[in-house]
Amino acid sequence: MTPRYIEPVTLRAAHARLEPLERAHLDGIRSAAADGELWKLWYTSVPAPEGTQAWLDAALDMRDRQGAMPFAVFDDASGEIVGSTRYFNVDARNRRLEIGHTWYARRAQRSAINTECKLLLLTHAFEALDCIAVEFRTHWFNHASRAAIARLGARQDGVLRNHQLMPDGSRRDTVVFSVLDGEWPAVKTHLNFLLERRERR
Repeated sequence: MTPRYIEPVTLRAAHARLEPLERAHLDGIRSAAADGELWKLWYTSVPAPEGTQAWLDAALDMRDRQGAMPFAVFDDASGEIVGSTRYFNVDARNRRLEIGHTWYARRAQRSAINTECKLLLLTHAFEALDCIAVEFRTHWFNHASRAAIARLGARQDGVLRNHQLMPDGSRRDTVVFSVLDGEWPAVKTHLNFLLERRERR
């Protein structure tokens, strides 16, 4: 059997813990999605409570058939699941992947958890998987997400117009960002700086 490019791995920082998504995480995912009614944001794909099972099934199917690696995001202090994120669009031959399908419960937003998760995922991608590029993509109208990705140090590559059909029938323009391997040392320094500045407050 050909080994997977991304094997299951648990990643941990001071506040956040990323565990490979499992069916046992269903209740925690449902509770996290309900905190803030995130599914009502039309430009995101966060599951409504009644759709959490189908969302989890699709995430695990992407893992099994396409080599993705979805994670449950834990607040390490409380031990509660506060969101989810994922490696996907994996191109092992060209050592590229995308980080996305990311969302957080309201109680975890604007905390150190998102920055820590991105630092953990990027560190593993560049330093363990030897990636040459990591992408981030978001909806044109998700201005908060676009600003957050840029704040991490990723650079905008361009916009894919009419890139996807949304569940409501609208057409999504997708904004593409990336971090390259040569940029990673500076981005890593920047992310650690953001976390250290937050800790000093």
